[in-house]
Amino acid sequence: MGIKIADLTVTFKNQVTAIDHADLEIPKGIFGLLGENGAGKTTLMRVLTTILSPTGGTVTLDDIPYSKENYEKIQRKIGYLPQEIDLYPGLTVQECLEYMGDLSGISKQIYRERIAYHLEKTSLTEHRKKKMKQLSGGMKRRVGLVQALLNEPEFLIVDEPTTGLDPEERIRIRNLLVDFSEGRTVLFSTHVVEDLTATCNQLAVMKKGRFLYSGNMKELLEQAKGHVWICKTTDETKARELEKKYHVSSKQYVGSELQIRLISETPPEIECSSCEATLEDAYIDITNR
Repeated sequence: MGIKIADLTVTFKNQVTAIDHADLEIPKGIFGLLGENGAGKTTLMRVLTTILSPTGGTVTLDDIPYSKENYEKIQRKIGYLPQEIDLYPGLTVQECLEYMGDLSGISKQIYRERIAYHLEKTSLTEHRKKKMKQLSGGMKRRVGLVQALLNEPEFLIVDEPTTGLDPEERIRIRNLLVDFSEGRTVLFSTHVVEDLTATCNQLAVMKKGRFLYSGNMKELLEQAKGHVWICKTTDETKARELEKKYHVSSKQYVGSELQIRLISETPPEIECSSCEATLEDAYIDITNR
C-alpha cells in the first residue's frame, strides 16, 4: 500500500491556492502531517478521501489513479475521521455505529463484532446506549474514530483525532492507531506535536500549500541541531527583548530565574547553552527559516 502525490494543486474559485504543486509519498505505518491552520492539511485530506477533486497533478493509492471512475474503488479502501463530526444526534452510540455499518456494506455479524471490540478499546462500552447529542466533544471524537475503523480500511485518514480528549484518552487513542497501523497506512494530521512524537517515525511538515519537509523524524531533528538554545535571565525586560528577536519554543520560571528555550541558527546575544532539539523545536525551526 502506497500513496503517491505528484505536482498536486488545488485552487478554489476565489483564486486561493490551498495546495501548490505539492509532491509527497506516504508509506505504510503511521505518517504524521504537521502544519499550522491554513497550511493546506484539511484540503489535502479532502482530496485523499475523494471529497474534493484537485485542480492539477496526480494522486495514486496502491497504483490506482484518483479519477472519478475509480472513486468508488478507492472509497472502499479508506476510512476517514474529519476534524468536525456530527453523527446523527438522535441515535444512540450503538444505533449510530450499526447504521454506519449498514451503509458500509459489512455483514451485521461482522460489524457488530467490530463495534464491540472498538467500543471496548476506546472506553465507550458503558456509553453505547447514550444518544449522540448527550456526548461530550471528546466522546464524539472517539465514536467518529470507531466509525472510521469499521470497514478495516487499508488507508485510514484522521484529522485531529485527539482534540478534546483528556491525557489518558489521548494515550489510549494513540495506542489504538499504532496497533491498527500494522500492515496498513494511517495519515495522522494534528497540531499536537506530542501525538506525533509518541506514534510515528515518518512525517511531513506543510506550510502554505507546500511541503517543507518529508521523511524521517530523526533527520528533521538533525536539521535543527545547533539551532536550539537555553537562555536564563532574571531580567524581564531582557526576556521580552529575546522574544522579539527570536522564535521562543518555551519559557518557564525555575526558582527566581526565567528559563527561555529559543530557536536561532547563530548563538543569541546573551549567555546561553546549546541543547538537543525536540520535534516542536524542529518544527519551529523549519517553518521559520
